[in-house]
Amino acid sequence: MASEEVKLIGFWVSPFPFRVEWALILKGVEYEYIEEDLFNKSPLLLELNPVYKKVPVFIHNGKVVLESYIILEYIDEIWKNNPLLPQDPYERAMIRFWAKFADEKLFDSAFFAMCSLEDEKVKAEKITIAMEALERIEGELKGKSFFGGESIGYLDLALGWISYWLPVFDEVGSMNIIDPLKFPAIISWMNRFTNHKVIKNKLPPRDKMVVYCQERSKIISATLFKNK
Repeated sequence: MASEEVKLIGFWVSPFPFRVEWALILKGVEYEYIEEDLFNKSPLLLELNPVYKKVPVFIHNGKVVLESYIILEYIDEIWKNNPLLPQDPYERAMIRFWAKFADEKLFDSAFFAMCSLEDEKVKAEKITIAMEALERIEGELKGKSFFGGESIGYLDLALGWISYWLPVFDEVGSMNIIDPLKFPAIISWMNRFTNHKVIKNKLPPRDKMVVYCQERSKIISATLFKNK
C-alpha cells in the first residue's frame, strides 16, 4: 500500500494528530506529514476542513477524513494488521466511552486549570474534576500493561496525551494532577507507553512544549478573566 496517497495535516504541539501518526506507524503505513500553522491557517486546511478549521486532517486516496477518533477507526478498518480495536461490540463501545470521557472530563479540565492564572478558585475546581477523572481511568488500568491488554490499542493512542502532555500542563500550571502516589497504575502505563519504540520516536520537544504552553496559558487566561 506504499503507492497509495496517505497524508496527514497536523500541528506540532497538538496531541490529536499524534494519535493518528502513532496508529499509522504501528501499522507500518507510509504517509506524508504536512505541518499546519493554526494561527495563520492555510488555504489547504480551510478547503479540506471548512467546518471546524482544525487538525488533524487525514487524506487517503483523495478522500478526506476528519476528527482524530474517526480517523483512528478508519485506519483500523483499512489496514487490518495490528488491530487497534477489539472485535467484541461491547468492548468496542466501552473503549469509545472512555476515550470520550477522557477528552471531556480530563483534557478540558486540565487544560483549563493550566490557563486559570487569574482565578485560583476556578483552577482548584478544574483540578478536582481532572483528578476525579483520573481516578476512574486508574481503575480501568489496574492489572494491565496497556489499555489494550499486552499491546498498544485504540484507547492507549486516544489517551496517550496523558503520558506526555499532562505532565507539561502540570509544570506550566504549577499543579500536581498526575500525582504518582494516587495514580500508580497510570504512572506505570505512562512509562511503558512513552518508552515504546514507536511512541518515544514520535513526540514533540518537551522544552518547546513548555514554552508554548506558558505563552498560550497567559493569553488564554487574560482572555477568560479580562472582565473579572
